[in-house]
Amino acid sequence: MAILAYIPSPHSGVVDLGPFHLHAYGITLLVAIAACIWLTGVRWVRMGGDWDLILRTAVWGVAAGIIGARAYHDVTSWNEVPDHWWGPFAVWQGGLGVWGGILLGCLVGCWIVRRSGASARLMLDAAAPGLLLAQGIGRIGNYWNQELFGKPTKLPWGLKIDFQHRPTGYLDEETFHPTFLYELIYDVIGVGLLLLVGRLFRIRPPGLFALYVSYYTFGRFFEELLRIDPAHHFLGLRLNAWVSIVVFVCSTGFFVWWQFIRKGGDEPEVARTRPVPTGPAMAIPRGRVRSSR
Repeated sequence: MAILAYIPSPHSGVVDLGPFHLHAYGITLLVAIAACIWLTGVRWVRMGGDWDLILRTAVWGVAAGIIGARAYHDVTSWNEVPDHWWGPFAVWQGGLGVWGGILLGCLVGCWIVRRSGASARLMLDAAAPGLLLAQGIGRIGNYWNQELFGKPTKLPWGLKIDFQHRPTGYLDEETFHPTFLYELIYDVIGVGLLLLVGRLFRIRPPGLFALYVSYYTFGRFFEELLRIDPAHHFLGLRLNAWVSIVVFVCSTGFFVWWQFIRKGGDEPEVARTRPVPTGPAMAIPRGRVRSSR
């Protein structure tokens, strides 16, 4: 019996259900977002918080994350944006930069948390494993679209790519490194490590979030060395490889300073929101109360 020595790719990333056309890429993103919200919510509740804040933060954070991710892609890969009026918004065709998504999503999410009176630093630590899990699941969307794969390979787990999806210069190659699978495995392992570190060690918030950023950028650098999709290069490296280096240095440096050098003492231990004021339900201005007769 012959053994299939490669991973087949779907010929279409669209699922037809009668008159409805569902894009598998979008469905994958929804699953990734749901997984992130679930894991973050479980961790936040264990810290003493409540689900209401998680859901409110998710609504605004996810919306901002999608905007930031698409904006990053449009700015750094403008030559890949479809030449239509809707091109800059065509998220269903892929093209979401994780850097912009995490940055804007976290900034808006922290703003919502701060307005509620809770600790944004503690929320960042609660969300760190969930964000990494979402990134891993989201990479499956690249599999549906046959995009962002690596160099040609003859390994048994090579990803077979249809001719129309192969980049110029690789038209005669059939199987490529499944970088989506590599990142999925790497991210899931990272989720387990973050959960373990958070359980075994006393990490000052948002130290766990900094570790998440360092872990992801370390692996992303090597993934960029494999990928062959169009990208801008500087000094022989892809743009996102340089971004990985810079962000890794900044996040690792911050973690070392925050965890081991900076004097602490003000780190929040419990996720508490601002207490609701107690008192009368209605206050009557002075002078408006009639004297009793």
